[in-house]
Amino acid sequence: MSNPSSLFESRWQPSRQLLAAYLLAQAFALGAVFLLDIPSVAKLLGTLLCLLHACWVLPRQILLSHPRAFSRLRYSAEGWQLWSSAKGWQAVQLHPDSLALPVIVVLRFRLAGERWVRSICVPRDAQAADEHRRLRVRLKFSRRRWAVPE
Repeated sequence: MSNPSSLFESRWQPSRQLLAAYLLAQAFALGAVFLLDIPSVAKLLGTLLCLLHACWVLPRQILLSHPRAFSRLRYSAEGWQLWSSAKGWQAVQLHPDSLALPVIVVLRFRLAGERWVRSICVPRDAQAADEHRRLRVRLKFSRRRWAVPE
């Protein structure tokens, strides 16, 4: 872990567990919209917002079918980088509130040159068990994990 020139790369695929959790949350949100005693226009707007959210989140975060969906993380001499098919490898700064648990890894990061922080969820079923363990260990014990990309 202490060798800064060592190359580390981790890949993940779409997760069925994350898809099921998202669809369950959407079902609860839609159910709440229809159970509220509000005008029909507000119900229609709530339903439309839920569907728009699904159209945005599903291909980018869950199904990983969008060209800008991140599906790989690597650490090299240049620092931490995320890969998308649209832009290739992009330098990122990982944030201290990233989470590496046995069930899920939540990567909180900022792309170089951007102001806002983004997140990626990598559940354990998105990778082989040993790959997921290696990712968790690397995130927990890497010395320069919070370094700003140069």
